[in-house]
Amino acid sequence: MKKPNLIVDKSFVFALSIISLFKKLKEEKEHVLSKQLLRSGTSIGANVNEAISAESKKDFVHKLSISLKEARESEYWLKLLNQSDLTKINVTLHIEEAQRLIRILSSIIISTKKNM
Repeated sequence: MKKPNLIVDKSFVFALSIISLFKKLKEEKEHVLSKQLLRSGTSIGANVNEAISAESKKDFVHKLSISLKEARESEYWLKLLNQSDLTKINVTLHIEEAQRLIRILSSIIISTKKNM
């Protein structure tokens, strides 16, 4: 049985929620921010999975740092959606989850750097 991995699981669930939000935004004819959000929101987990196969601790930190940047970018797009009049969809829970991912990724990066 595969051992659970918090950041792998959370980034995957976040990507699924972003895909669902993207579909809703497209229905509301919001095309610009939704595409940016789809790219950054799904990229987090992709880079986390690349980090799992890293060739070294330095490579691991590098890949997770990319995930962290994508998480921050996703938070930015979500905040723009939340504060603009582009949609009536409530994205507060998505923002909170992006912030959780940011905290987890930051923590992993910091602790890995300490052990390098």
